[in-house]
Amino acid sequence: MWRLESLLSRMGRLPLLLLVYTYLCSLGDCLFVTDYFTRTPRKLNAFRSFASVELFHFNVPEDTVVAVWNLITFKEQGGTFGDSCPDRNVTVYFRSGAPPVINPLQTRFPRDTVVPASFAVTLTWTLPNRTTGVFNVTSPLPGDWFLAAHLPKDEGKISVKGLHEECQYLFQPQLIVQRLIGISVLYPGYFIDQMIPVHNRSVLYKVFIPNYISRVKVQLVDCNTRNRSSESCPVVLKIRSRAPPVHNSSALDCREWSPCELETAVPSWEHWYYILVERYLSTADVYFRIGVQVTDCSKPSTSKGPGSSAMNMPQSFGSATGFSLSETLPAAVLPSLSRNSSDRWTGTGTGTSAALGPEESVIYMAPATDANKCWPVRPTLRNELDTFSVHFYIFFGPNISVPPDRAAIFAINLMPVLDSGGVLNMELKMNVSSVKGENVTVFGCLNHGMPLLLPDNSSAKCEAESVTGFLLTVNTTSNVTKLRIPYPQTGTWYLSLRSLCATEQGFEMCSNVTAEVYLRSYLTPCINDCGTYGQCKLLRTNNYLYAACECKAGWDGWGCTDNTEAYSYGFQLLSTLLLCLSNLMFVPPVAIAIRSHYLLEASVYIFTMFFSTFYHACDQPGIVVFCIMEYDVLQFCDFLGSLMSVWVTVIAMARLKSIIKQVLYLLGAMSLSMALQLDRHGLWNLLGPSLFALGIMAIAWTVRTIRRRRCYPPTWKRWVFFLFPGTMIATSAVALYAFVETEENYFYIHSIWHMLIAGSVGFLLPPRAKPDAKVTPMKRRRGCGYQLCVNEHEEMGLVDPAIISINSICTS
Repeated sequence: MWRLESLLSRMGRLPLLLLVYTYLCSLGDCLFVTDYFTRTPRKLNAFRSFASVELFHFNVPEDTVVAVWNLITFKEQGGTFGDSCPDRNVTVYFRSGAPPVINPLQTRFPRDTVVPASFAVTLTWTLPNRTTGVFNVTSPLPGDWFLAAHLPKDEGKISVKGLHEECQYLFQPQLIVQRLIGISVLYPGYFIDQMIPVHNRSVLYKVFIPNYISRVKVQLVDCNTRNRSSESCPVVLKIRSRAPPVHNSSALDCREWSPCELETAVPSWEHWYYILVERYLSTADVYFRIGVQVTDCSKPSTSKGPGSSAMNMPQSFGSATGFSLSETLPAAVLPSLSRNSSDRWTGTGTGTSAALGPEESVIYMAPATDANKCWPVRPTLRNELDTFSVHFYIFFGPNISVPPDRAAIFAINLMPVLDSGGVLNMELKMNVSSVKGENVTVFGCLNHGMPLLLPDNSSAKCEAESVTGFLLTVNTTSNVTKLRIPYPQTGTWYLSLRSLCATEQGFEMCSNVTAEVYLRSYLTPCINDCGTYGQCKLLRTNNYLYAACECKAGWDGWGCTDNTEAYSYGFQLLSTLLLCLSNLMFVPPVAIAIRSHYLLEASVYIFTMFFSTFYHACDQPGIVVFCIMEYDVLQFCDFLGSLMSVWVTVIAMARLKSIIKQVLYLLGAMSLSMALQLDRHGLWNLLGPSLFALGIMAIAWTVRTIRRRRCYPPTWKRWVFFLFPGTMIATSAVALYAFVETEENYFYIHSIWHMLIAGSVGFLLPPRAKPDAKVTPMKRRRGCGYQLCVNEHEEMGLVDPAIISINSICTS
């Protein structure tokens, strides 16, 4: 299309090219092009907050007549099809222009927050491991479209990674669009002869509406069929902004109106408007003349021609003078709209379609002017501080004077894609002293795409026809108001401020009172930074960034302000104390280890007790939090201490040589540190060292049993009163940790885990080895030394010589 318009501006042959281009689509030569888009499958999560959803970003081209989303969901378990996985419904949300603002848990939104609408689809399973769904949108709005998908909220069970094969639910959206190529372009002020052939049902046009247009009127005149003028025009006229019309678009039945004129008040600025002329069922060609008249409100006293700078078409049209017909056509050639329609179509006059030159089939009429001019729009200065941290400054602001006789309008431009992932905040505060005691109310109307003006006798409604904005109100009694829009649509937002005085009959224009207000507009990642009980997270999906709150301590909602299920301060304090003080159960094992001369083991238990206490003091979700160092360091030390406690306890039970035991302690510490860096929550971090240490202990006990020809440990009391209770306590602790622990019972189940693990160490730690008989040291012979000899019962390499009974002293 840009090539045609380039020729149009270069060659100056606009009328001929315009006719050829316009007749393409009306003669059935419009082409449909199908585009296909897909996204990589992603694993879905149970819904907790918007931070847990999977967000997909698509771009719908212009002139799209239908968009079909194919929603594919399948299960996987252990790398294969998850036929045994339970069926869990998948909910998918759709929104144009920005990510959808969803609330599946029906939580409360923060005050002064508006919730944009979105579509939702729930997918149910039709096959054991796969299901599909289809979502059709006829004539979708062009630009960004976002899909958000999630699973239902689960019970919050804490599962150990690697304990069993997890069921994964993967979601893959695919988009198929069908768009038109060669849509006829109408230019404001030009009337062109058109027809709908008998084999076509409708014809589609589009026209670009620039800034400062207060009204758009589509006119369809001189309508007839089969070369005969008819009393009624058998067509219906529809119009819609940004996308082709649908069933509920603004429409007018031309059979009931002559001339057929469809008006749109408060049109969207700098957007395409699509016009559909649809015929009723008949067997005749329909001929008509169609044009678009716009009302320019920028300068009401000046009559503008088409070459006026107010008609600021997009750059693809070239300069405004490139399509000025008044400069390229002599005035005598432009036919009149009041010409007899029979002369136009019967071929008897100069209006014959076959005899008319191209210039004679195009008519230009200057745009009308609006007596109520568009008040000047004051721009704002954009200051980017960080991601989703943008301030919009007003020139000569932030204090604004709102005169009594006109509105003050401000434009806030949000960048495509970059700004739609945050929150748009508006704050309005009235200076009460500026109204001089008058009962003045300042109304603010925030709207996307075009400004909405409040009339003098306003009923405090920020709406016009099918357009509805967001209303802000300040007065002498309530002089502060706020408005928050999560995930705002990108483009230009207009804020119109109007001061009115309250009377018994309602509101009316004030007399000689200028209100002063303070205006602050800015973008933030999250609402109030998610408050005390939330964390604002910056998320990314492909190349799109967005922010969302992740709440804690039972708080919910978009800004973590819903305290319906929030933990009380007493509950938070109790849970913190339980998790911290339960580590004091390591004091008895430390005392036992020191008494039994297991000093290395005692130091490991002290290390574990210390870091577990302060890790859980720092890990709390509420406000009862105390961190002595960075969270990640505390977590690493807590996990390392827990695993080292298991490792040194089992190795000590093997009763190895001191040097071998120390080597194994050192190797275990290094290996466990490496494993925790690789995967801190893996099952084998706990199970692997435990099994390896148990294997070493089993080998040592087996060798000792074979050589002594009796069971080791040799006494039944050791088995009954120490090993069996310790093993049962440790097994119970592992079972609670792996199968019972959930998010709701975490604070007391994990506290029990601390106490059981510490208690099992006290039972399993072997006692201090004592010699079988005391040996009196012999006097040294002068000039001689002495050598300790052990008998044949010594287990070479397995028993510390320090604990072996001494049977003889050999002199050297």
